[in-house]
Amino acid sequence: MELGMIGLGRMGANMTERLLRGGHRVVGYDPSPDAVRRVVEKGAARADSLPALVEQLAPPRVIWLMVPSGSPVDDTIQALLPRLTSGDVIVDGGNSNYKETMRRAQVLKQKGLHFVDAGTSGGVWGLSEGYSLMIGGEKEIVERLRPIFETLAPASNKGWGYVGTHGAGHFVKMVHNGIEYGLMQAYAEGFAILERKKEFGLDLHQIAELWRHGSVVRSWLLDLIAGALGQNPRLQGIKPYVADSGEGRWTVFEALELDVSAPVITLSLLRRLRSREEEPFLEKLLAVMRHQFGGHEIKREE
Repeated sequence: MELGMIGLGRMGANMTERLLRGGHRVVGYDPSPDAVRRVVEKGAARADSLPALVEQLAPPRVIWLMVPSGSPVDDTIQALLPRLTSGDVIVDGGNSNYKETMRRAQVLKQKGLHFVDAGTSGGVWGLSEGYSLMIGGEKEIVERLRPIFETLAPASNKGWGYVGTHGAGHFVKMVHNGIEYGLMQAYAEGFAILERKKEFGLDLHQIAELWRHGSVVRSWLLDLIAGALGQNPRLQGIKPYVADSGEGRWTVFEALELDVSAPVITLSLLRRLRSREEEPFLEKLLAVMRHQFGGHEIKREE
């Protein structure tokens, strides 16, 4: 099959390369000429603009978006609309909010266009290992795109699937990322306890390696932890600042709307927020209150 890929950051570029290896024709576009050049060197066709990308694809076109969530998705769709024709398909492979996906699908449907949401997991390892794809939209359109999904996935019959109507793919990916937050937090807390027990002189890399085999907590995340600790056992030079890209927040909001208790995911999100505070007002106020009611000592900044 042929498709256009818009957004050639690391993940978009890796997906393009995997598609090229699978025999698909890919036309690539990105605002960065260097990003376009890198995928052209891998065998993709060059597009220097959105109109040029559309012109190089035969109807019915398939255009895959790997752009940041929010207004960049809407802006890209709006720029494409005047150049698309009935039957064309837009796939959003980014981390969009599922409610926005449902809205976009309705807008495009009115114009005779199809919209597919493909929640995509795999990160920088997707090129070699394949991507996990959680797909929402019209089932018959998803089936039409099957060769693309089979190429991107770890295997033609593994790691990808149609999960429901418009928005379902991004909803499942949102919850996936919320779970990811909780798993990461649990591993981090466990290794922090091990690291603090100085009297045993524990080798955290060794422990991570032995847990990778036969243990009930073995996982791909643990594999990555072992690799990181092997390279930098004390995590020197790394600032304790943890970003979030939105999906954890959306998962917590959804849990509240559905009256689902999700304390682990919620607390893992709050810990990420706390990691970004260089001057945490909350803890300062706690110290002041203890001093006010009990005369407890306040530690002063030097």
